[in-house]
Amino acid sequence: MNAAAAVLREHPRHLIAAALVLALALAWRSPLWLSALLVGAVLLTAFARLGTSVALALLAALVAGALFANVRMASLDRSQLSGLIGHAVSGEVTFAQAPRQSKFGWSALARLHGEPVLVAGTERPPQLAVGEIAAVSGSLRPLREDDRWLAVQHVRAILRLRSIAPASRQRGGLTGVVDAVRMRATTALSAQLPPDQAGLLRGMTLGDDSAMATELRGAMRRSGLGHLVAASGANVALLVLLVFALGAVVAAPRSARLLLALAAIALYIPLAGSGSSIQRAGVMGAAGLIAALASRPSSRWYALLLAAIVTLALDPLASEQPGWQLSFAAVAAISLLAAPIRLLLEARRVPPLISEPLALTAAATLGSAPVAAAAFGTLSLVSLPANLAAALLVAPVTWLGMLAALIGQLSTALAAPLTWLAYWPLSAIITIARFSSALPAAQVNAGGPAVAAGCLALTILVRFGRRRRYALVICSTCALLLGGAIVVSGQRSALAAPPVGTVRVSFLDIGQGDATLLQSGEHNALIDSGPPGAGIVERLKESGVERLDLLVATHAQADHLGGADEVLSAMPVAALLDGRDGVVEPEGAAMAAAAGDLGVALIAPAAGDLFRIGSLTLEILSPPRGTMPAAGADPNQRAIVITAKAPGLDLLLTADAESDVLAPLQMAPVDVLKVSHHGSSDEGLPALLAQIEPRIAVIEVGGRNTYGHPTRETLEALNSAGVQTWRTDKDGTVRIEADRSGFHVQPPT
Repeated sequence: MNAAAAVLREHPRHLIAAALVLALALAWRSPLWLSALLVGAVLLTAFARLGTSVALALLAALVAGALFANVRMASLDRSQLSGLIGHAVSGEVTFAQAPRQSKFGWSALARLHGEPVLVAGTERPPQLAVGEIAAVSGSLRPLREDDRWLAVQHVRAILRLRSIAPASRQRGGLTGVVDAVRMRATTALSAQLPPDQAGLLRGMTLGDDSAMATELRGAMRRSGLGHLVAASGANVALLVLLVFALGAVVAAPRSARLLLALAAIALYIPLAGSGSSIQRAGVMGAAGLIAALASRPSSRWYALLLAAIVTLALDPLASEQPGWQLSFAAVAAISLLAAPIRLLLEARRVPPLISEPLALTAAATLGSAPVAAAAFGTLSLVSLPANLAAALLVAPVTWLGMLAALIGQLSTALAAPLTWLAYWPLSAIITIARFSSALPAAQVNAGGPAVAAGCLALTILVRFGRRRRYALVICSTCALLLGGAIVVSGQRSALAAPPVGTVRVSFLDIGQGDATLLQSGEHNALIDSGPPGAGIVERLKESGVERLDLLVATHAQADHLGGADEVLSAMPVAALLDGRDGVVEPEGAAMAAAAGDLGVALIAPAAGDLFRIGSLTLEILSPPRGTMPAAGADPNQRAIVITAKAPGLDLLLTADAESDVLAPLQMAPVDVLKVSHHGSSDEGLPALLAQIEPRIAVIEVGGRNTYGHPTRETLEALNSAGVQTWRTDKDGTVRIEADRSGFHVQPPT
């Protein structure tokens, strides 16, 4: 206790900086937060005997930080768009990001009337760079509760596009100059390289992954290499080393090299997008350089606190952004754990060439894994070996990219040899990412508390494991942490199978996609499996499913069959109803390959086919028998449409087939309707509802989708028809149980 108090007394500026960080992050949110922090400061002062001047400084930092953050938030949240939200709009937007393709369309942050919005479209993304202006028309959708990830970036609304036309001009001023520098750099980085390598080089140099294919971006994320395309501390460190090396070549004095490095950092931050991680890295790098200029020793912890102060002063909500959390957690863990891990490795005679990058990577992984698990619900099990394999390739790629970006300001042709040299290490990184991400269980779903407890236990072992007298305490503590985490994570036991004579239908919450589970006794059928990596296997296990009588892929789109290969690999499947209809795409190919490897029969569907699953009878209504799709036809038009009948329940499962497909089928009334296409606009829906008269409708939809699903028109049509509507983005997994007496919706669990 006395030692801890002595340490606190020795670092008063660290304490004051920490108080300011807490005030900027928390104290402005509520008087209760400010009161709690003030009481904590008083207690800390008494415990450590800090003295009156330090105590007053702590209290002043808390009050001043809270006041400043309040004023800053008021200025950031001032909006003139509120009157336009929910209405059609037209005008010009200035892109703050390059449009980014995903499996479900494209999106980009932009400014409309000077205020941030998310522009979202379903066509091919326009070729627009940061700072370019486009004329748009569309409708402004308000943010929902599940759009918190946008709200913390002060995005006002989502602009659903009807049309977009580049205005062939860019914003002006100093930001326009930076935009022009970035555009020339982007052109140079893309020269003489195939698309995958060019997109990765842009990401590793400028933190811009918009040019990367969706598949490659996913592989980088699943393998734990996604941080390489988010400009951060490594980029700044490599930039400073490059400036010092170039300065040494021309025999520049030390002070000149330090000043040039400061100038390079100041230019690089806006070039790399000014995100929270690069802001943090820039401030820490600048603090170290300024300390060197003043011939003062630098403190990593003080620099980290200073970076937190600057980023939170710019935006008090930054601490809620996963990028900010990951960046600070990784650096803090490196400061705390990298040296002990390196010493442990060196004690086992691991050579420095391996021990240094392994220690840094392991420390950063321990720090960032709990944040990633809490934010995204996933954990990469291959991150450590993948990062170690790529470690020696990162510096050459980044240096070649930075030099190419610099020389590209004068001539793309002169920069081309540098990008050509980068081709080889870039290809190696891509190979590592794809190989690692394809390994079984490369990325698993994981709860934040469990991962945090595991990482904390490993941290305790690293820091104190060599002290034998503490061995029993350490082991007991680790066991308690892990056991408590399992409880806190709320590991739900699997549901029992429905009783005899009862049918259970579960509309599974797997994000922006479809996955409907039908259960009758021990018999199970899964209609669609959601997007890849959405946790379909975990949802099935929670539902008590260990095998499937039938797996259905209604049509060839990733949000319906993306998880099929995961299901096939995880449990026995008797048969697969293959609705790809001849369309070839990556997720369907993975599904077919997994089925082939496991000997699962592929069945081509046609109207009139019947399947029995326990007491359930499934009838295929579409596509018509003996017909073939036209070249380039929309897969939604020939998606498998199914009616499921059981005592007390008639269910219509529509996949993405809308009223133009459903109305001609002349269906009888049903009890439950799975709404088509995640609740997208459908002009024929009112007439269809009048025809089939459902009592309940369920919309399978993701909370963070950029399409505006479900649309207002669809919700109004269901409401006007008196249909009770449930949706997975608001209600989670929706379960319906039925027997001969009727059916009911189970309360959420």
